[in-house]
Amino acid sequence: MTLADLKTGDKAIITKVKGRGAFRKRIIEMGFVVGKQVIVVKNAPLKDPIEYNILGYEVSLRRSEASLIEVTINGETEARNDYNGVLQIEQSLQLSPVKKSKTINVALVGNPNSGKTTIFNLASHSKEKTGNYGGITVDAKTAKFEHNGYTFNLVDLPGTYSMTSYTPEELYVRDHLINELPDVILNVIDASNLERNLYLTTQLIDMDRKVVIALNMWDEFLEKGDKFDYHALGKMIGIPMVPTVGSRNKGIEELFEKIIDVYEDRDTTVRHIHINYGYRIEKAIKSLQDLLKKEGNEFLTIKVAPRYIAIKLLERDEQGLKRVKDCPNAAEIIETANEEAKDVEKLRNESLETIITDAKYGFIEGALRETLKPAETESKITRSRIIDRVITNKFLSYPIFLLAIWITFQATFLIGDYPMYWIEQLIIISGNFLSRIMPDNMFKDLIIDGILGGVGGVIVFLPNILILFFFITLMEASGYMARIAFIVDKLMHKVGLHGKSFIPMLMGFGCNVPAIMATRTIENKTDRLVTMLILPFMSCSARYPVYILIISAFFTDYRGSLLFAIYMFGILLAGVVAWIMKKTIFKVETIPFVMELPPYRVPVFKSVLKQTWFKGEQYLRKMGTVILAASIIIWALGYFPRGEKIDRETDAKIQQLELSYAAKISQEGTSDEEVNLLTAEKSQQ
Repeated sequence: MTLADLKTGDKAIITKVKGRGAFRKRIIEMGFVVGKQVIVVKNAPLKDPIEYNILGYEVSLRRSEASLIEVTINGETEARNDYNGVLQIEQSLQLSPVKKSKTINVALVGNPNSGKTTIFNLASHSKEKTGNYGGITVDAKTAKFEHNGYTFNLVDLPGTYSMTSYTPEELYVRDHLINELPDVILNVIDASNLERNLYLTTQLIDMDRKVVIALNMWDEFLEKGDKFDYHALGKMIGIPMVPTVGSRNKGIEELFEKIIDVYEDRDTTVRHIHINYGYRIEKAIKSLQDLLKKEGNEFLTIKVAPRYIAIKLLERDEQGLKRVKDCPNAAEIIETANEEAKDVEKLRNESLETIITDAKYGFIEGALRETLKPAETESKITRSRIIDRVITNKFLSYPIFLLAIWITFQATFLIGDYPMYWIEQLIIISGNFLSRIMPDNMFKDLIIDGILGGVGGVIVFLPNILILFFFITLMEASGYMARIAFIVDKLMHKVGLHGKSFIPMLMGFGCNVPAIMATRTIENKTDRLVTMLILPFMSCSARYPVYILIISAFFTDYRGSLLFAIYMFGILLAGVVAWIMKKTIFKVETIPFVMELPPYRVPVFKSVLKQTWFKGEQYLRKMGTVILAASIIIWALGYFPRGEKIDRETDAKIQQLELSYAAKISQEGTSDEEVNLLTAEKSQQ
């Protein structure tokens, strides 16, 4: 029996994970390991993909991928794991006799949607984008701030479930930690999903770095009623832990005090441990470590722990193999790694990377068994499940999605009309006032016709754009954006893409630049490229004022509905182009659809307003630079060159139009018509 055979509400135990390559690695990292219980939550409206609950969080798989995971319903006893959390402890880190610098370089690492960027923003007073779905951070963000006499250089790295080399963000995070050598790694963990989040922590343990864990979203963990001795777990794994609630700015100061203590070697919790992978694998690791520690390999081992390199070589990690190629004994190292890996796989009848992944989860399971006590309450339906019964319902999901988008555009007119009118009147009053008090000269024309007429004509649309950004931010913060990807995956699959591509498409409503950056979360290079190529069909905020202007002028009765139709047509056209590309230029098989469905969260109103204003601020910057410069250039083209004698106002307009650069550039344009109109106006006077 496979996962695909189960019905909604069924529970089963995983007995085998089939498949190979990136899919197998990713699915195991997400917690689909032998012996774990999985629950079928529901099917998407079109029966594909399927939402499952495993390790306390929701994840969706396509039916074709679910068929590769074998399960059993009978005998629901978890499979025995040979690696039950037994630790081998090395000596504690030695105190440094040298006085440390007062500058601490900190790298923030964690799973997608764990709250890294929220902590980054709070600590450094930055305004980086946050949201309740994975993949918000798609590049490293840097900031600097002072605290308690120390200067912190923070780097917010993209969210990643592990540090393999299957996706760009995973490789980016690993390369940064290896090449940049941060003083302290801040591992941000979603406290409500400990088992899954600690998998990344085990990889940091292998790297032998100074780490501090932020148990973020601690309030959600407390709501569950579980009891967790995080001090004991911290001592067990040699990493201090600090509970935080990033959305409410709780525990942030204590967190950075702990980072200072770890940096200064004052925290007694810190020590390096080894995760025991079993006698045979440990023997293989030791053989490779001895080879890596030979003379001439210092260029590599000074940056990367030999044990970590050995593990990656046994896993046949492509980047790990590239790193050792410059070693004097590279051939011997690679040959030994291949032989040891073959011997272990032959003995265990399983791929070595799967064996090591199982060992890590076994370590986590054993550690949490000693420190985590789940609440003794009957399983209850979570708030997210209740909401999902409506939001992702077979019959209601698409109408709700379309209604949400329609309401967004309708609100931009119904609500935006009032501030738009106020700003428009303010510009008119300002122009009339300046016209009365300023003498007639070139500077007056520049201010009134050039700057106020140009920039003022665009700034009136600022309220509409802020309202659009507000609704998009609201969908991101609540967790609804990830559900949209879930319900449209089947349709996206028809054009050769998957649900993950739809999130950048929706982000393109705001701006295509961050939308293109967001495509980095798509694992497959071809799908990523196709998504980037169709993003220009998404109407960004720069086109928004043009749409509003035309619709308001010609279609006063159904403005919101028409704007909604324009945006929907853009999505439809993007889908058609994507289908053509996948059938002709990019004939590559799509990757598995594996995406976390975060729990619904009540958006923090202050945070939503901050993100909305931040996006609106970018629009204002464009008006203060590009639009202002363009307005002045257009004004100058219509104003120069001036005639020698221009006395009367109408004569001035006629002669100005006849002699201006704009008229010469557009000889067949409307300048002659305007001259005729002004001539007629003069004759009537």
